[in-house]
Amino acid sequence: MRFVVRVAVNAFAIWIVTLIPALQVRLIPFAPGEWLQVALTLLLVGLIFALVNGIIGTIVKVVAIPLYILTLGLISLVINGFLLWLTAIITENWDWGLRTGEFWLTVVAALLIGIINAILGGLFRPSRDDRSHR
Repeated sequence: MRFVVRVAVNAFAIWIVTLIPALQVRLIPFAPGEWLQVALTLLLVGLIFALVNGIIGTIVKVVAIPLYILTLGLISLVINGFLLWLTAIITENWDWGLRTGEFWLTVVAALLIGIINAILGGLFRPSRDDRSHR
């Protein structure tokens, strides 16, 4: 259940970031591009972003532990921007997906996605207490 909520929150956060034109993050929906196709594209991009974060992000963060210490954690901004950029690279091979502009604008977009994920994730993800009562 937590993964489904994470994908939905990712999709919402990516949608919010695509509404800010200065960040140069665009969503290319499935054809014909009506609201259902946009929602499905957002959910699929959110799923890919969650998988990239969960698999590749974990590996990169473990390897970058010395950089975390050296930069007092600021390297996480660059790593999150890299993971969002990697999600865009994965989806650009199809006629749908995420497109990003400059790398540093992608870092800012990833920062906003992280803030939105933290806020909404805290509100909607089931707590550990809820799962222990089952």
